Amino acid sequence: MIIPGQFVLTLSCPDRAGIVAAVSNHLAAQGGNIIEAQQFGDAETGRFFMRLVFEDAERDFAALEQGLEGFAKSLAMQWTLRNRAQRRRVMLLVSKFDHCLADILYRWRIGELPMDIAGVIANHPRETYRHLDLDGVPFHYLPVDKNSRAEQEGVLDALIEQSGTDLVVLARYMQILSSELTRKLAGRCINIHHSFLPGFKGARPYHQAYRRGVKLIGATAHFVTAELDEGPIIEQDIERVTHADTPEDLIRIGRDIERRVLARTLRLYLDDRVLLNGGKTVVFHS
Repeated sequence: MIIPGQFVLTLSCPDRAGIVAAVSNHLAAQGGNIIEAQQFGDAETGRFFMRLVFEDAERDFAALEQGLEGFAKSLAMQWTLRNRAQRRRVMLLVSKFDHCLADILYRWRIGELPMDIAGVIANHPRETYRHLDLDGVPFHYLPVDKNSRAEQEGVLDALIEQSGTDLVVLARYMQILSSELTRKLAGRCINIHHSFLPGFKGARPYHQAYRRGVKLIGATAHFVTAELDEGPIIEQDIERVTHADTPEDLIRIGRDIERRVLARTLRLYLDDRVLLNGGKTVVFHS
């Protein structure tokens, strides 16, 4: 539950003794009362990660930010601070398969996903989604083919910028974004891949899995990078299948996995629980 007057601080820095005490003392000096804290020290990379939720009755957001700027330098700290009542703006990109879009819209409308939808961008016309409740949601039809890809992506980029989008979600958007756009959206573009990565990348992964006779199938939510299906993994899940399941069965089972993995990923991201750690992530579950 999001409570007004609460702030979320996330940080990473080179690991050393005394970081927790230093951060806690700084927030206490600002009048902050810590109500939730999680931390992780990565022995391999030598970096420290932390997420704190605190209440502050004395200073406004600008004052808290200003106080953190000087303090962060002493720890070579990368950090974000967010008022928990501030809702992020999310742009949803979709192609023909709309089960993830339908699930997100439902969870958003019942208040499960605390965000504002900046719009839906699709490379299929609106009538493709006529059974979905898109009332009040800006819808943009951006068809694309090999000859119009650069032009279409330019319009897509402009829509993301003009709408004040904080997070882009590829909700089974079956188009590859350019390296330039993925770099621009680094750390704020998520894809749901219909496979348990790193296996079965690229197109038709369920058919690939069927040909290999797998006994488990899954789905993976990851940050989008220029390397196809190689971005830092955020969340995954699996289901058991058998030799009797057809490719169509795998697709049907996979749809359910994809929906729940993407929903969990969105909840984690919206509550500042996902921190990048090079090619991996640190995910602080509640």
